[in-house]
Amino acid sequence: MRGRSLRRLSELLLTVVCLAAAIAWPVAAPANDHQLNGYASWYAGKFQGRMTASGEVFDTNEMTAAHRSLPFGTVVEVTHLDSSRTVEVRINDRGPFVEGRVIDLSRAAADELGMTGEGIARVRLRVLFLPDPPTHRIQVASFASSVSARRLRDRLRSHKLAAEIEQTATVYRVVIPGLAEDEIEPVIRKLRDLGHRDVLVRVES
Repeated sequence: MRGRSLRRLSELLLTVVCLAAAIAWPVAAPANDHQLNGYASWYAGKFQGRMTASGEVFDTNEMTAAHRSLPFGTVVEVTHLDSSRTVEVRINDRGPFVEGRVIDLSRAAADELGMTGEGIARVRLRVLFLPDPPTHRIQVASFASSVSARRLRDRLRSHKLAAEIEQTATVYRVVIPGLAEDEIEPVIRKLRDLGHRDVLVRVES
């Protein structure tokens, strides 16, 4: 009998410890668990055919939208809170820069929500898809000679820089690929120390 009581006491203590640990070490919410209420607006007209902040040409007939901070390529579900109608849009632009507004929709998306007549609508946003962060490559130099390109590549590798040669029909480019955003500046500083100041940073596709 006593042994059973001790066993129950041990189980109770273990439960308390686990609950305390759960409170002290909360599990982070998934990166795409993003929900936000506010007002949506829409844009078209003079913006049709212009370049968006992502570099795409704006087409108001596509299901796209502008958001102030979500990464380009993010897919968002927008719910009209008064009618419960929903639409999925892809973020490819920046905005709206008006207090209280959380998203700027293309006309096609606004039509789908039934809000083109009213101009703005109360909405809830829910992120459905977040793209992987882009990687970058730094072009250090380009040569007509493969020998010169290999010489620079090997020199950079001797300084622990993962250089590669990118060959086209006419030139050999020495590049450092696969860099995350926070790796760019340290690599650029190291290249400057080695005498390479005019480098080109490109986003990898």
